[in-house]
Amino acid sequence: MGANASNYPHSCSPRVGGNSQAQQTFIGTSSYSHQGYGCESKLYSLDHGHEKPQDKKKKTSGLATLKKKFIKRRKSSRSADHAKQMRELLSGWDVRDVNALVEEYEGTSALKELYLQANLARPEARTLQKDMADLYQYKYCTDVDLIFQETCFPVHRAILAARCPFFKTLLSSSPEYGAEIIMDINTAGIDMPMFSALLHYLYTGEFGMEDSRFQNVDILVQLSEEFGTPNSLDVDMRALFDYMCYYDVVLSFSSSSDVVEPFGGSQSCLDEELRAHKAVISSRSPFFRHLLQRRIRTGEEITDRTLRTPTRIILDESIIPKKYAKVILNCMYTDVVDLSVLHSSPSVGSLSEVQALVAGKINMTRAEEAMELYHIALFLEFNMLAQGRSLASLSNSFCCLLLSFG
Repeated sequence: MGANASNYPHSCSPRVGGNSQAQQTFIGTSSYSHQGYGCESKLYSLDHGHEKPQDKKKKTSGLATLKKKFIKRRKSSRSADHAKQMRELLSGWDVRDVNALVEEYEGTSALKELYLQANLARPEARTLQKDMADLYQYKYCTDVDLIFQETCFPVHRAILAARCPFFKTLLSSSPEYGAEIIMDINTAGIDMPMFSALLHYLYTGEFGMEDSRFQNVDILVQLSEEFGTPNSLDVDMRALFDYMCYYDVVLSFSSSSDVVEPFGGSQSCLDEELRAHKAVISSRSPFFRHLLQRRIRTGEEITDRTLRTPTRIILDESIIPKKYAKVILNCMYTDVVDLSVLHSSPSVGSLSEVQALVAGKINMTRAEEAMELYHIALFLEFNMLAQGRSLASLSNSFCCLLLSFG
C-alpha cells in the first residue's frame, strides 16, 4: 500500500517491517488514484542500495552551497598584504631611515596610550550647556527680574536678548539695571512651571521638565509664534560673543594692579579693554565667579550700578597675558579652543611679548603657547579650556614636549 507523498514532503522514510531489501522510499505524487479520481498515480521508488548520482548531488548541494558562501566571504574580507607593501616601500631606504620610522611608530603608539589613559584619569569637563543650566538655577549676576503670575524670575538680559526676539524687544524698553518687567503672555495654558521650563530652554537649548503639555504641537506652535524660534545654543552664543550686546564687564591688563585706577584710566587703556558678560564668565570660571561675588560683598558692585558703568576686572598680565584673552573668552562662549586667534590678531605692547623679547624668545612655538594656555586654564579653573580638543590634537612637537615632561 502506497504512502501519500504530502505526508513526507522532503524526507526519506523507510517502511517498517518486511524484507530489508524490499524497503523503498516514495518521493512525490501527482495524482490521487486511490481516492477514485481516475488518474494514474506516479510513484517513484529508489532502492537504498543503488542511489542515482543526481540524488547524491541533491544531498550534498546544501553543504556545497554553504561552503562556497564561506569561501566567498573569506576572499572578500581578506585584507591587503601589508607586509608586501611595506617591503616594497622600504626596499630603497637606508637602514637609519627605517630605524627612524620604527621609532616614530613606537612613539605614536605610546602617545596614543598616554592620551587614552589621560582621558580616563581626568574629570569630565563641563560643557557650555551644563554651565548655562547652573547659571539659570543659581542666578549668578542677574540684572533683570521677570514677574509672571506674582512670581519673580531673576534672569540675565544679554542671554534672553540673544536667544529670543520677543525678549530682545521687551528688554530694550527697560534698559535700567534690576528692572522689574511684568510678563503678559497671550498663549493659553502657560503656568508658572511651564514658564520656568521655557526660560530653562532659552538658557540651555532643552526643556528642564517632563511635561506632557510640551508634546502638544498646538501649544508649541503658539509659543513659537509669540516668542519666536531661537537658533541653536552655540549659534546664538557665538553671536553674543561677536556683538557683545548688553556687556557689563571689561577686562583690563596691567603689570601691576596698583597702576590702574579702579574706575578710571587713560584712553589708551580703554582701547585695550575686552568686553564680556558677567553671567558667562561667572558660569564658566569659578575664579571669575568668586571675584564678582567678592565685589558684591564689599559694595563695589553697588558703585558700578550707581554710575551705570561696566565692572572692570584688572588682570595681571604676567599671569594672564593679554594675547590669550580672546582665546579664553571665545572658549567660554562657544566651547571651542581656537589657537589661530593668537596669530590672526596679535596684541600690541603686551607685557608677555616684552618678557619674551628680553628672554630672547621672540616667536613662541604652537606647543609653547598651548602649554602656557593650559596653565592659565588651570589658574582660572576653566576645565573646558584645559581639556580642549585643539590642545589635544596639536603637532608632534607638542606631543614630544609632553613626553619630555613625563
